[in-house]
Amino acid sequence: MKGSTYRRCSCRDPKTGKELGTSCPKRNSRNHCTYSVRQELSPREDGSRRSFARGGYGSLKAAQAALDHVRALLGLADSDDPEGTELIAEMLAEVSRERSPLPEVEETRRRLNSGQDLIGSLTVAEWLDRWLTGKRIRKSGLNRYETDIRVHLKPRIGNRRLDRLRVSHLSEMFTDIRDANAQLLEDNAQRRAAIDELATVPWKGTDNRARRKAMKAAIDEMPPFRRITGPATRQHVKATLRASLNDAIGQQIITFNPAAHVEIDPVRKPKALVWTDERVTKWEQTGEKPSPVMVWTPQQTGAFLDFVAEDRLYAMWHLIAFRGLRRGEACGQPWSETNLDTHSLTVSSQLVQDGWEIEASDPKTDSGYRVVALDDDTVDVLKGHRERQDKAREKWGTAWVDTGHVFTQEDGSWLHPGKVTDLFERLVAASGLPPIRLHDLRHGAATLMLAADIDIKIVSDTLGHSDTRITRDIYQSVLPQVGRSAAEATAKLVPLQRKAEAEKAARKAAKKEKAKNAGKAKCGKPKDKAKAQAKAGKKAKRRKPKK
Repeated sequence: MKGSTYRRCSCRDPKTGKELGTSCPKRNSRNHCTYSVRQELSPREDGSRRSFARGGYGSLKAAQAALDHVRALLGLADSDDPEGTELIAEMLAEVSRERSPLPEVEETRRRLNSGQDLIGSLTVAEWLDRWLTGKRIRKSGLNRYETDIRVHLKPRIGNRRLDRLRVSHLSEMFTDIRDANAQLLEDNAQRRAAIDELATVPWKGTDNRARRKAMKAAIDEMPPFRRITGPATRQHVKATLRASLNDAIGQQIITFNPAAHVEIDPVRKPKALVWTDERVTKWEQTGEKPSPVMVWTPQQTGAFLDFVAEDRLYAMWHLIAFRGLRRGEACGQPWSETNLDTHSLTVSSQLVQDGWEIEASDPKTDSGYRVVALDDDTVDVLKGHRERQDKAREKWGTAWVDTGHVFTQEDGSWLHPGKVTDLFERLVAASGLPPIRLHDLRHGAATLMLAADIDIKIVSDTLGHSDTRITRDIYQSVLPQVGRSAAEATAKLVPLQRKAEAEKAARKAAKKEKAKNAGKAKCGKPKDKAKAQAKAGKKAKRRKPKK
């Protein structure tokens, strides 16, 4: 296809308004005219011609470089690729009309090969919307992604070009989030102080009522209480962006993922602590929990189960405490996957809470699908629960909702996981035991299995973990007596010389003491009395006068 560069004068006749062209008296001046380029493009579908034309170049060299750039773009499509040729021609025609810069050759090559639009630039917000639309995951996970995108990503980096997103941009975003946290804490503190001050103002009296009214109006003008974006949420925002950008790399839209390299504050997961006597005493005095994750001792677990023995959902508390099912797994466990004859149940479904809505879902991971062995006592508890459920079914008659679940509401309908948590917290408070969360019963089950010297792999499989490291890092909360036994066993493995000498001296002293006590036993009172009488007789003989 033809293409050329040419010199052009844009001066016009003041009378007619037409361009002077070659008749311009200044045309031969060195810096008077500019250079233009023109390149023929493939014709449109209707046969009409189209071309790329652009002027204003200050030198012939600059114009020729632009023409070479256009020809390089045209050369990206093979001669036997009419679709690619059409796409590039349409792109160049639009660039010419809009007078926009010529796109880079390599960037255009990448877009053409990956099937992307050659015209326009994809923003982060546009890509996130496209990525979220294509996700096929459960609703709760989708909503979490949507929240991260709507609240954090779009407002801060949504208008940036996707292919120009850098690590520095993400660092600025997370710095902005931390600054916003500081402002939220300050706003919350001011609102709390105003509310506390309002509580000190009496209700009676004209002046007091006017003051209260003014203070309430001021409080209404303040920003409402809001939660800060904590470390865990920031990590999730980063994970959301990283996942979306990985998919963009997979589709060859970008070649670098800045979210994989940005550094933010790490999340320190709280370690599970056991409610020892000392910690219970301090909790009773101050009301403070030593850690967000607390675990009952076997005695405390037994006390709770005894306290709730008559509760309608006792079997569920028992199952979670001993076998470590998650809340959603227990609520969604069907009788069809619970085989009491073989002492096992299969975890194959769960009830997931999204906001306050609940839905049935598969386990989150492949490791969530698992067979859990049941002990004799748990089997007996579940058999008793099934008998009571059968009686309730007969009582409700046609009003019974046949969900097929092991644990249900009184009418057989689904248990709401949120209501189960509320019930558990009320039962714990009524029992007088130190507080734990419902999920901490699962921690306790893992701790009990580890304390019983169960192999870590079996514990991990029972809990549905994908890796034994998760079990060790999160759930290995060692009970005091187990830790003490381990310490003693460890100490005995090290042969210390000073320790051996001390033990030898102790044995020698004990032997000497034993011999001394044995000598005292031989010198009893009867023998001492006879010896004294013999001694007295000898003295009497010495005093007797000679004949």
